[in-house]
Amino acid sequence: MPMLEVRKLSVRYGPLEAVRGIDFVVDEGQIVALIGSNGAGKSTTLKALMGLVPIASGQVLMQGHEIGAEPAASRVALGLALSPEGRRLFGRMTVLDNLLVGAHTVHRRADIEQSLKEVYDLFPRVHERRGQLAGSLSGGEQQMVAIGRALMARPRLLLLDEPSLGIAPKIVTEIAAAISRLNRDVGMSIILVEQNARLALKLAHHAYALEHGEIVRTGRGDELLADPFVRKAYLGV
Repeated sequence: MPMLEVRKLSVRYGPLEAVRGIDFVVDEGQIVALIGSNGAGKSTTLKALMGLVPIASGQVLMQGHEIGAEPAASRVALGLALSPEGRRLFGRMTVLDNLLVGAHTVHRRADIEQSLKEVYDLFPRVHERRGQLAGSLSGGEQQMVAIGRALMARPRLLLLDEPSLGIAPKIVTEIAAAISRLNRDVGMSIILVEQNARLALKLAHHAYALEHGEIVRTGRGDELLADPFVRKAYLGV
């Protein structure tokens, strides 16, 4: 049974159909990438999965159970967590307090402490900066905190929206390594939305290319890296 299955998902903003009847699957332990240009519907898809925008039609099933009508908070409790585009940290709160916000659905103190340990192990910079105000960090450090905050919910499926956006190449490499480590060592299922198509396809087991709210290509990450259409449209080759 897939970790997540999306069937004929459509999302509208007023008269605009931003996502048009897409289907995709995330198997347990997979990294699945959604690539595409600005306005292709990638971020809208993640927001719909989290319940942050309403679904016009279609189904979202998590391990066979329909969750399309569940509120966002319930989806977090069911095992979904989102690290949003733009990070959206509380700049006047410390790094530690930002992390703890992500654990609001976790009730055992021992689980929270374990999650903190795991986040600090994944991102040593976050541990070093834990007492600083989040707004004082670099963009790359803030991105690490945003991913860490999502991980504090102890998700089974992690949604990452543009984790490389506006970040120095050295930090992008660190974040990419952390994503691979989460998947390889913990077995975490991940949906990765990225405009950096080359990075996303190198990390992904499977990928989907979106244009104007529709899936126009799908395949293994390495297959799409070699696909002439993808290379021309997204890789500039």
